[in-house]
Amino acid sequence: MSDMETLADLRVGADYQFGSGAGDALFPPETAITIRRSSGGRPRQIIDGDVDDTPGSAEGDRIVSYGTDGRFTLGELGGRRLRDAFDPPAHRVVLGAESEPFVREGRNAFAKFVVVADEGIRPGDEVLVVDDDDALLGVGRAELSGGELSAFDSGVAVKVRVGVSEA
Repeated sequence: MSDMETLADLRVGADYQFGSGAGDALFPPETAITIRRSSGGRPRQIIDGDVDDTPGSAEGDRIVSYGTDGRFTLGELGGRRLRDAFDPPAHRVVLGAESEPFVREGRNAFAKFVVVADEGIRPGDEVLVVDDDDALLGVGRAELSGGELSAFDSGVAVKVRVGVSEA
């Protein structure tokens, strides 16, 4: 399967996981994309731009990783692209200012600091962790549903995979 066919399939998968338009937002047709594959040929990482795949070369900007379960895990760039493509509160967990520095370091977000969350979030979903101004703090996996994220006063809300430094 060619990279163009693979990219078309990945766009469909992103639309399914995140909603209509996510595929084009994550993998814009006019942008060069590098697909790193497993030894069996399955896509594993999707990286922005043309990247030299020789060992020791620069990593590039990882948009997403593609899991064996067929779901995407977001990188920082993927989180930024989804945030720009979807209006709040879609895919978002909004945190209070007191937890911002910790999440930016890549530490988990706790339920007691959640201000509001997308009601459509399910446990295990990839989410964007943002502040009140919709600035991206990190991306990760929701541990609770959208309603629980706002209602609970204890426990981990989001297992943060990537913290986003201020930019």
